[in-house]
Amino acid sequence: MTDASIPSDTPRGKSLTAVDARTAKRNAAERRFQWYGRTAIGVGLLALVILLGSILSNGMGAFQQTFITADVYLDPAKLDKNGQRDIEDIKKVSTFGYAPLVENAVFRSVESLGIETPLTRAKDMKALVSASAPAQVRDFVIANPDRIGDTVAFRILASSRVDGYLKGRVVREDVARDKNIDAEHLDLVDELRAAGLVEKRFNVDFILGADASESRPEQAGLGVSMLGSFFMMLVVLVLSLPIGVAASIYLEEFAPKNRLTDLIEVNISNLAAVPSIVFGILGLAVFIQFAHLPQSAPLVGGLVLTLMTLPTIIISTRASLKAVPPSIRDAALGVGASKMQAVFHHVLPLAMPGILTGTIIGLAQALGETAPLLLIGMVGYIATNYPEGLASGFLDPNSAMPAQIYEWAKRADPAYYERAWGGIIILLVFLLTMNLIAILLRRRFERRW
Repeated sequence: MTDASIPSDTPRGKSLTAVDARTAKRNAAERRFQWYGRTAIGVGLLALVILLGSILSNGMGAFQQTFITADVYLDPAKLDKNGQRDIEDIKKVSTFGYAPLVENAVFRSVESLGIETPLTRAKDMKALVSASAPAQVRDFVIANPDRIGDTVAFRILASSRVDGYLKGRVVREDVARDKNIDAEHLDLVDELRAAGLVEKRFNVDFILGADASESRPEQAGLGVSMLGSFFMMLVVLVLSLPIGVAASIYLEEFAPKNRLTDLIEVNISNLAAVPSIVFGILGLAVFIQFAHLPQSAPLVGGLVLTLMTLPTIIISTRASLKAVPPSIRDAALGVGASKMQAVFHHVLPLAMPGILTGTIIGLAQALGETAPLLLIGMVGYIATNYPEGLASGFLDPNSAMPAQIYEWAKRADPAYYERAWGGIIILLVFLLTMNLIAILLRRRFERRW
């Protein structure tokens, strides 16, 4: 280096590689900003870990349930008084006729084990078993009338208080104020558990079962509402994907640029930010009060969620179409393709990864919505039976996963609160799966330019 290459304002004898005060200050500010970003990421990750830990700790108990093993004597004198094994006569016996059989079975188990307890009557066992146990035995008898007169081993649901006691949700200090169970019952549960007649098992009915009344929280499941969400998502997919993609293609590729199209674009952007409950009010007014579609039906829920999802799909599809280089269009037009051929044969296939990603994200957003479903009655309905067919799945009253979780969270029994957390876990699994599918599709079909 010669003296001629040294700037005139550089002091003699000072190296160009030396860090001056201004450069040091700028480098320090850059390092501080990096630490701010790392701190923000750390706080966000910590909050996410706390949230997931809270969800798992509160909801994992819903995937286990307490069962009691009991040998029930199917007394012919109570179940088939005529002795003809006529199924119509057998069906006339209600669950009230089966309840004493279940209570006697549990009481005989206590006696056979020689457990000393102040509970000396069969009726005292009522607090241990679920209110659904007589219905379980009745369904078995109706399906197998030839077993009347036999002693059959059943694994019946324990009551919510017994289940809560084994999960730590019910403590002895609170039993004194509980009208449903007392300390003697809890002592008996400890003895039966030691004998292997009371145990906690994986509760598949929570995933595949139906909702239950407030008196039977131990029987409640999410299966029927999951099916309701499935039918709603079918409606959303069938309607929102073709309508949203067609509208996007027209606005981006064919529509003239004038005030009308500018107004449409602004309204679409504004609709994407409208609160979801507004779409629920619109659905209540248009689809139920005006069109007289069935209330609480997945078809109505799907139509409402379609209105809410369309702006998201249109915006993401237009962004995907804009990302295709103009040279693709010019090359297609240059070799003699029409405007429509250029769009559908060249531009649309290249934009498909982004379109699919936006559609799946829109469906995931719709899957987790609760507010629109409040307005069309899908929260107040208790989904207790599976639909009988395809038309029934769309038109019969049903619930949805977020609506079912909301319904459980506001019920008084703590067992429902636990199930609400468990439902959140299942809903998060669905949402994460849909987002994972969107990522895989984008990476599978994405092309680098």
